[in-house]
Amino acid sequence: MTESGTVVEPTAVTEPGAVIETRGLTKRYRGGQLAVDGLDLSVPAGSIFGFLGPNGSGKTTTIRMLMGLIEATSGTARLLGHTMPGAARTVLPQVGALIEGPALYGFLSGRDNLLRYDSADPTADPRTRRARVGQALDRVGLAAAAGKKARAYSLGMKQRLGLAAALLQPRRLLVLDEPTNGLDPQGMREIRTLVRELAADGTTVFLSSHLLDEIEQVCTHAAVMARGRLITQGPVAELAAGARGRLAVTTPDPGEAARVLKELGVTGIAVDGDRVSAEAPPGDVELADLSAALVHAGVRLRSFGVQRASLEDAFVALTGEGFDVAG
Repeated sequence: MTESGTVVEPTAVTEPGAVIETRGLTKRYRGGQLAVDGLDLSVPAGSIFGFLGPNGSGKTTTIRMLMGLIEATSGTARLLGHTMPGAARTVLPQVGALIEGPALYGFLSGRDNLLRYDSADPTADPRTRRARVGQALDRVGLAAAAGKKARAYSLGMKQRLGLAAALLQPRRLLVLDEPTNGLDPQGMREIRTLVRELAADGTTVFLSSHLLDEIEQVCTHAAVMARGRLITQGPVAELAAGARGRLAVTTPDPGEAARVLKELGVTGIAVDGDRVSAEAPPGDVELADLSAALVHAGVRLRSFGVQRASLEDAFVALTGEGFDVAG
């Protein structure tokens, strides 16, 4: 507080270039349920940041704390260098968000819903309102359905309309909670393309999902949550590289191939038709020696090699759990 009595917000103590930063962020609900446990998160400016975890891992609770919708039990959250929720009035006009699906007026058309959203924004210029609404509808592929009542929209169309609402004005940060929920494969591809375009224009995109392949396809950085705790975070390529890949063998003799590999000390062997997969051997084991041993045992090889580790491999290695990887 200054001598004149004006309250001054503390200077940001954020990592250089961090658009979102949390320290020890924790949320415990009544009854003792610990939804988020000591989260330390750092989202670089200009990144497409995937916030990854199974349903119930604490992703949406974290986002709601970041946006000032609920209070943290302890810890701090900073957006664009300002502490939330105290700086909400300063920060939120610079943030577009789609959280837990859009809230729509079913009796209004898609276009009228966006007009109402925009008119509620004190920073929006009414002179450009209709033009910006039209551009947002076109960008998410809803121009042809703009006059249709929102109650007649499919789940995927509602998701698109919610995303259009987040795009009514240029934003420094876009926060999307499961943005491809309810979309068909073509719709998912369109949203991924849109996210890349927004990032190319300078918007940082924070995207939560329970779909590993979605994060791997579109994101530059990611954090993995499980049971309310942060497991790991960093560039997507580095997260995947931290896990061993999978040995992949295609052969008309899968049973014999599995037997030979097991005798050679290879672990995690699985047989599916003419395909045999296993954990990639340690770096001191020559792949050429493994293939030679298979051939020497009379196994006929159609293909042999090591597949690059994926985020799924990294997640399983870190948590010992499987994951919903449907795309």
